[in-house]
This record gives sequence, structure tokens and C-alpha cells, in this order.
Amino acid sequence: MYTALRLQRCLRKELDRAREGRGGVQVVVLSPEPYMTYQPFLPEAAAGSISPRHVVVPLRRVLPHCRIVTGEARAVDHARRVATVETLATGHAGTGPVEVPYDELVLAPGSVSRALPIPGLADHGIGFKTVEEAIGLRNHVLEQLDIASSTRDPDVRSAALTFLFVGGGYAGVEALAELEDMARYACRYYHNIRPRDMKWILVEATDRILPEVGAAMGRYAVRELRGRNIDVRLETRLESCENRVAQLSDGSRHPCRTLVWTAGVKPHPVLAATDLPRDARGRLRCTTTLRVEGVEHAWSAGDAAAVPDLTARGASRAGGSGGEPGRECAPNAQHAVRQARRLADNLAASLRGEEETEYRHSHTGSVASLGLHKGVAHVYGRKIKGYPAWLLHRAYHLSRVPTVNRKARVLAEWTLAGLFKREIVSLGSLEHPRAEFELAAGTGRHPEGP
Repeated sequence: MYTALRLQRCLRKELDRAREGRGGVQVVVLSPEPYMTYQPFLPEAAAGSISPRHVVVPLRRVLPHCRIVTGEARAVDHARRVATVETLATGHAGTGPVEVPYDELVLAPGSVSRALPIPGLADHGIGFKTVEEAIGLRNHVLEQLDIASSTRDPDVRSAALTFLFVGGGYAGVEALAELEDMARYACRYYHNIRPRDMKWILVEATDRILPEVGAAMGRYAVRELRGRNIDVRLETRLESCENRVAQLSDGSRHPCRTLVWTAGVKPHPVLAATDLPRDARGRLRCTTTLRVEGVEHAWSAGDAAAVPDLTARGASRAGGSGGEPGRECAPNAQHAVRQARRLADNLAASLRGEEETEYRHSHTGSVASLGLHKGVAHVYGRKIKGYPAWLLHRAYHLSRVPTVNRKARVLAEWTLAGLFKREIVSLGSLEHPRAEFELAAGTGRHPEGP
């Protein structure tokens, strides 16, 4: 989206000529969803601090000069310059996948959750990369409070009030911290549930959490979470979760009805369905100008691209691949957004026969939320914690979320949230909107009738 947004500005004259039928260029954006998700806001959406519709940016609204195709690329044959695409119409009236030809390819599908072959994980795990997963998790947590409040079985109650998160990176820590804050607040509306009755567990395979903010701030984050009675288990792995019982590598067993998996990501599977060069991790090998290495007319950025980091000591120069381990740009949003803009500039320059520019960006720091009014940050060498870090976290992401429209809506919601109480309603029926009608149609009476 960021690349297309930039191309709209860089190629305005060429796009206008294409619309008038006088040649020019056309920008086609293929995406499985008609919106872009601003993932750093997912924890706050899960906690109810931000409305789900304000976490996403509608592509057709922000890219009026591009052609938007809602579908998914199943394969890319760059030798022929065609992508095999499944759209929403595929499978209807005998229609199959279509081949979309192109002149220049920008392949930036990002990453997907990396699930390990752990017994029971596929059956009971919940991911945290999409807005649907974030809202589904919010509904699920509130439903567990309802179950615990209404049951007389102590085992069912204990499992319902146990929430286990695997992965101590941004997604896992922020999701756990925000949801624990929300659940703690919600307990005041249940006559028989107290915050101390809940058990929140964070499992991390390494010896620290939030490595992006540095060792000192990571240790502070552990102390902060443990001070809220959150069980942080370092150097521990999930070995099994069959029958909704989490078995950890330290020998402990935890019956739980909530298991959130945020332990890493991997490149999108579509990369394996291309004839483009990839590195050992499955990412596209790219040059410093964001071209796919050794291939003409192919570009990439973000989590799917292995881009040399020119700010790292010893990194390769002059368009090299930077294939040495640890010499590529980290797969984070800070690099992805900036790479997208540089890619668009270079793509426009190549179409005009102008010189391309290498991508270079020094890491400025990281910020992370630990719940309402709590956070950690390591920015420009300075370590910040508590309320100032939380405020910096919000200010940074407000400045980065695209479009003035979204900035204003998010700011308005934050302001109103500070003036009024939290909403703690579970809308679990959103996941199965036709369930009630199907039941009524099958029985011939309202499901709540006599």
C-alpha cells in the first residue's frame, strides 16, 4: 500500500495519460483483503481502546488512481511476466484462476505466523496477526470470564481463567499486557471473579523479552509484568497443548482454554511459488536498490525481502546482495515502510531512465506498550519507561498510521476513552453471524422461544 501510495504521487502524469487512453502507466494492487492492517494497533483493538475499523485503511479510498484487485496470487512466473491469481469470483459459475500480465513486479506479501509441529497447537492455538484474530481474541477472553462466572465446576473455571501466550516479542507482550488490563477492569462487573483469580502466563524460549528495546528495558518489562501477577517464564518452550492442557519444557502443566501463539513469523508461502531467487530463510534476495537480485523488472521490500543493511559494519555495497548472516535489514515495520517509499522512487526513476538510490536507514529505536499508561522505549540511545514511554508509543504510531482521516479517528477514540469507561461487551456472534437465523429456520421458531 505504501509503495502504491508513493507511486500515485511520483507517476501522477503517467497515470493521468493512462486514464485518458494516451499510453502512460497503470498501477494494479493485488491484495487478499481490500484494506491494509496497521498491525501495531492490534493490541489496542483487542483491548477495546480502538475500534477495529480504525485499525485498517481501505485501499480503494487511499489509492483512487490505482486498480484494486481483491484476490490472492497463487504463483508468479516471472519469466513469462504473469501472475496466477484467485479472486473472489474463482469457483463461481465454473470460473478458475486468472493470469494477470505485468511489466514490473513488486512482490511484498509480508510474513505469516510460523507454527511449529507442536501437538494440539493447530487445534487450539490462536494467532495474532490480523484484525479478525485480534477481535476474535477479545471476544474469546470475555467469553471465558462469562464461563468462569457461570460454572460450578472448579476445573472448568480454572481453565477458563488461565490465559497462556507463547512468544515474548512485540506481538505477544503487547497483546498480553493490553488484554490483561482489559480483563482486570472487566472483573469489577463479575460478582464472583477477582483479578487474582486469573492466571496470565507468558512463555519465551530465550532469556529475555522485547529484545528490540534492549536488555535493560527487557528486564524492566519482566519486572513490570511480574509485578502485575503475570507469570513470565523465560528459557521455556511449549511442548504440547493437547486436550487444552499446556505442557511446558520446565515440566509444568496448565489446563487452559486460551492459547495465543506469537512465536515468530516466516515468509509468505507465495514466495516459494515463484521463479525468483531466495535466500536460506526463504526471503527474496534483493539489492540495495530493492531490486530482486539478478532479475530485471522485479522488486521487493518488507518482511519478504532480504535487503542489505548499509548501516551495518561490513555490509556489502553498490547494489550487492548482502548475503552474510546478520547483514540484512531487520524484518520490522520501521524498515518496511521506508523501503516501500524508496522502492516506489526507484521504480519511477527506472521507468524514466533516471538513477536509482540505495536504501539506507539507521535504526532509531523501539517502543512498546505494557498496557494502559505503561510502556518501555529505547530511542536514540535513551531508555524510557512507564508513562512517558507509553505516551511516546502512542505518539509514534499515531504519526505513522496512514491518512489524516485515520489519525483523527484514532486520536478521537483515545480522547473519548480517557473520558468514559471501557466497553467490555463480547460480540462472539460476529464470528458466526448466521447461526441464530439457521437455528430459527431449522426449528421454525425463535431460538429463545418456549
